[in-house]
Amino acid sequence: MATTKVTTDVIDMKDNTGGLTWVKGTTAQREATPSTGVGTLRENTDTNRTEIYTDQTGSSEWRDLKETSTSITVDYLVVAGGGGGGGSNVGYTAGGGGGAGGLRTSFGSNSGGGASAETSLSLALATPYTITVGTGGAAGGGALLTGPNGTNGTNSVFDSITSVGGGGGGSAYQNAPTTGNLTQGGSGGGSTAYNNTPGAPTANEGFTGGTAFGNLDGHGSGGGGGAADVGNNGGATFGGAGGPGLEVNIIGGTGNFYAGGGGGGQWMNNQASGNPGAGGSGVGGAGGAINVWTGNNGTVNTGGGGGGGSASSTGGSGDVDGGIGGSGIVILRTTQAAATFSAGVVVNGTGPTSAGQSVNGDTTNMPAGQYFYSITTASTSTITF
Repeated sequence: MATTKVTTDVIDMKDNTGGLTWVKGTTAQREATPSTGVGTLRENTDTNRTEIYTDQTGSSEWRDLKETSTSITVDYLVVAGGGGGGGSNVGYTAGGGGGAGGLRTSFGSNSGGGASAETSLSLALATPYTITVGTGGAAGGGALLTGPNGTNGTNSVFDSITSVGGGGGGSAYQNAPTTGNLTQGGSGGGSTAYNNTPGAPTANEGFTGGTAFGNLDGHGSGGGGGAADVGNNGGATFGGAGGPGLEVNIIGGTGNFYAGGGGGGQWMNNQASGNPGAGGSGVGGAGGAINVWTGNNGTVNTGGGGGGGSASSTGGSGDVDGGIGGSGIVILRTTQAAATFSAGVVVNGTGPTSAGQSVNGDTTNMPAGQYFYSITTASTSTITF
């Protein structure tokens, strides 16, 4: 290849409006050691990248010129608020467990409802993206004829990803067959004997709730559905356990479970000891225990469903509430070391943020170059990378 040397120190091309064309060719056509030495530039037509022959690493080699990216890849976990557990009443039977908040994730192998993990998002830098963290649903009550079912949790949102709030558990009150139908949620709420149709889930986010066994002494109501499986049915001597949550280790480590269903309550009349349903994966609230009665709350920032209330004809104050659903969470994992937030966000334990506040990503248990942002409070807020 002929070489033409330019001996001037400066080539003045400022008045030109075209472009400077580099030498170009395939990888095979490239000289292993160019005669022009370190600093040689060329366009590789196989990779469509500009290359430079450099000794940056201490050993001369061809390397691509660095380009500043305008986008990043972001993995996400978006969990909605869990549904509230159903209430109980001393004259009737036990409450159903609340359904877990819907779960969607791109990290790992699985997402909610038995789906495969979703595709990571490619997001533009310097662009705000919406974040909302859903709240847990209110507990159902056991007031005769008027006690409401547990209410659904609210949705969590990140950009185009929305997870649906968990369905409320059924309450044990007399007119449930006509007014107590359960509302579809991320996962469905567990049912009671008076309206024994559990709540339906949202596809690819969670599972259906369990059914009640009956309305006699010792009988249990259904557990709420979880992200990883259905809520368990109540039995003759126990409340149904909440459906299991899904392990998503987007923050590193192991054993990070989200979106377990609430346990079903038990009608403990003439029972020496109670056996209410356990909460799913330790994050759903358990059904109410004997002499305590009220259902347990779902764990905050996991989307766990609230536990169903328990009672007997001589126990409880008359109207027994279920547990409150656990609030949701949004977790993002990427290569950006810091992000800017709108006002009112709690992220990585920092906050509420002021408008435009920058927060560093957390590197705990992260491989080099990876950061996560665990957002526990946000109401139609924004994040900008």
